[in-house]
Amino acid sequence: MNAPLLAMERIRKVYPNGVIANDDVCFAVDAGEIHGLVGENGAGKSTLMGILFGLESPDRGRILLEGQPLSIYNPQVAIAHGIGMVHQHFMLVPSLTVAENIVLGVEPRRGITIDLSEALRITEALSARYELDIDPTATVRDLPVGTKQKLEILKALHRGARILILDEPTAVLTPQETDQLFAQLRLLREEGSTIIFISHKLGEIQALCDRVTVMRLGRSRGVFDLRAVTEREISRLMVGRDVVLRVEKGTPSPVDTVLDVKGLTVMNLFGKSAVRNVSFSVRRGEIVGIAGVEGNGQRELVEAVTGLGTCSEGSISIQGNGIQGLDVRGIRALGLSHIPEDRMSCGCAASLSVELNLSAGVYDRDEYAPKGILDQKALRRNSTARIDEYRIRCASPDQNLAELSGGNIQKVVVAREFSPCPALVVADQPTRGIDVGATEFIWRRLVELRDRGSAVLLVSADLNEILELSDSLIVMYGGAIAAYIEETSGVSEEELGLYMLGLKMQKAELIAGARHE
Repeated sequence: MNAPLLAMERIRKVYPNGVIANDDVCFAVDAGEIHGLVGENGAGKSTLMGILFGLESPDRGRILLEGQPLSIYNPQVAIAHGIGMVHQHFMLVPSLTVAENIVLGVEPRRGITIDLSEALRITEALSARYELDIDPTATVRDLPVGTKQKLEILKALHRGARILILDEPTAVLTPQETDQLFAQLRLLREEGSTIIFISHKLGEIQALCDRVTVMRLGRSRGVFDLRAVTEREISRLMVGRDVVLRVEKGTPSPVDTVLDVKGLTVMNLFGKSAVRNVSFSVRRGEIVGIAGVEGNGQRELVEAVTGLGTCSEGSISIQGNGIQGLDVRGIRALGLSHIPEDRMSCGCAASLSVELNLSAGVYDRDEYAPKGILDQKALRRNSTARIDEYRIRCASPDQNLAELSGGNIQKVVVAREFSPCPALVVADQPTRGIDVGATEFIWRRLVELRDRGSAVLLVSADLNEILELSDSLIVMYGGAIAAYIEETSGVSEEELGLYMLGLKMQKAELIAGARHE
């Protein structure tokens, strides 16, 4: 039997707080394979790949490349040995061109200046060789998200990567873009590249990968040939029980309007209209989904509704109250809860404790601050109850939030925003980057809120999530509403993808139905 191209042997990593992230983990990939890596948040996947790419240092264990021991103490060493990583959140410079991003840090020179013509030639040659068609002169901020994904892969290949680590590469892609990416990854495999594919989407793992390593609680639970294992068996190994991402929800009974958006136009930082004349409403007892390729106005729309941004034209009201002129606190006082797209920058204070993060939404209420003085015992009762109810894995309410896994940080945000039952929930990518067990839990909670009378606006790039949870949905393209789907049961992911890519548009009278008038 041939030795693997890359092997990680008995890797152990313990953080200063005592959390064992990797517990004698063994991981190996063969040359020319696409190898899946799955596990719950906190299972140790990110730490293991961080060690492989030089972002983390192991306490014990060794890495072998082609049978030779290798010390990877920073990403430059990893890159020098042909290991590249494409992160879930792109590491691109938006103001530079494609070619400039490709050669950034390894620029061809003509004397003391950068040789831009050579940069263009390099980019064109890479695009042709790997069949990743991309305009080398385009400015990155103008590119669709699927093209940015190609650019990240080309960047890694230009730096000599023969082992590519892809972290959740399809998180923001349409079904069409995902199919295209998979075709390109298979071509890379035929070219001799080896790919480590990290994903929470088990259907994608099954469709693309040759083998999969399953991690749970810091340990490897085994390596499996994907021709001999089912999605259900993989999820059981990951979570310790059967997980089926289906939501039992009855027929909605929406009543009065909670969120009313009329003729909304929002300008972005570059003075262009990011949202163009958008009108819709969300009623109590319903979930309205918003689908769209990232960068088509969803972010600016959410910021306008939640008070994090402003609108240039139109109006927004919550429970009949206009929000223009109100700050975030004033809007939240109208019954708004918000799960932000970026939990780390907008949804939490990572340097504070779990308890303080859970208390952020209640600390000024009479029951927690009688006569303006914080009742520490009441805050502890609240945080302990939320930790138990939402199954947040933490050492104690006093543990620093930054020490938790991404999925458990998201549960802290969700627990704070869902308690008590809000009038309006704006859930922006509520399960991005978290495992199937946590996803199932959050999905159930959203449906429970709907059934208790909340209005839910769900923004997600995960079409399975949109179709499973939404009672009706809006598709955005180019800052406008491209389609309004009143009944989600009759639409496929492929049809949604056509609207999301602007290849199909509804007539204005159908889109007007989103106003429920």
